[in-house]
Amino acid sequence: MRSRQSNERAGFAILSLLSALLSLPAAEPSAAAIISPFFAPPAEHAGQLGNYRSPLLFNDGSRVKSAADWSRRRAEILAQWHGLMGTWPPVLEKPKLEYLAQSRRENFTQHRVRVELAPGVSGEAWLLIPDGKGPFPAVLVPFYEPETSIGLGKSPQRDFALQLTRKGFVSLSIGSPGGDARKPESGREVWQPLSFLGYIGANCWHALANLPQVDPKRIGVAGHSYGGKWAMFASCFYDKFAAAAWSDPGIVFDEPRGNVNYWEPWYLGRDPQLTRKPGLIRADSPRTGAYKVMMETGRDLHEVHALMAPRPFLVSAGSEDPPSRWIPLNHSIAVNDLLGAKNRVAMTNRKEHSPNEESNAALVAFFEHFLKP
Repeated sequence: MRSRQSNERAGFAILSLLSALLSLPAAEPSAAAIISPFFAPPAEHAGQLGNYRSPLLFNDGSRVKSAADWSRRRAEILAQWHGLMGTWPPVLEKPKLEYLAQSRRENFTQHRVRVELAPGVSGEAWLLIPDGKGPFPAVLVPFYEPETSIGLGKSPQRDFALQLTRKGFVSLSIGSPGGDARKPESGREVWQPLSFLGYIGANCWHALANLPQVDPKRIGVAGHSYGGKWAMFASCFYDKFAAAAWSDPGIVFDEPRGNVNYWEPWYLGRDPQLTRKPGLIRADSPRTGAYKVMMETGRDLHEVHALMAPRPFLVSAGSEDPPSRWIPLNHSIAVNDLLGAKNRVAMTNRKEHSPNEESNAALVAFFEHFLKP
């Protein structure tokens, strides 16, 4: 029979174990748990399609009824948009990547590199490679300049590359070709500048895919505002990107909103014959370039979003993309439904244009969910 002393020792051990268990930090929720609430629109927008022409209608009005039909319809959308914006030249499958300097930061190595963005166009960038054994998933992060994306700029919540590299992603952060987003480089005259940025994104996909540390099947792209527009056009028009996140770019045309300014000549309004005053569309500053034709023919960016299907994308939405943006996003959900793909379109919402800790946590979880085993 146990002695009183041994019973006391056993009781003390149990109490000590319970105390230790209670003091343990709560387990972090999984990436899937974090992102799962954001795949469904709120009730007031569920199933609403608005006045947007369905991407599931061919140009002749007939309906897409199968995956094979969608393949043909997707090619039709691509041809129409490239026809309006200018056809891409061949993608650079082996863009030059020159290592300039390196340093240690946290749990990764930071490389200053020079990357070939397009034929005759190169730019300095930051390549962050996490510690450990690859191959790793990777993400391309475009912005006005590359420093902000790696946490060396003035906007700490726009450091997508840094946050993802901390979680085990290789990241390549690039800036505007030529250094000024509003002054497109010579050589872009043959197509719209936003399409040129998409083409640069495609070339940078190859720059990442060629690295031995990167799994080419798990490369995504993420950007904020201007970078969000850039990420959208890169991912939608180049289907090798496995996933994408667009932070408050204005995901459809919206002329009353000055920051949703696809009409500007540095996006889709370039016209060699006309120069418009920057700012809102007015009688003395009308629509120009491809944007003018798009508006006149009923084009909108919901057709571009649909090119992602069945690849997943996240809209990290702020002031320029209110919850009503689920209405155009419902068209992408319809395409994914046709293809038998669920939970491929997500949106988070915040009041401010700038990202915050909560929206960034969802963005990181989105990529972890889809690009990490």
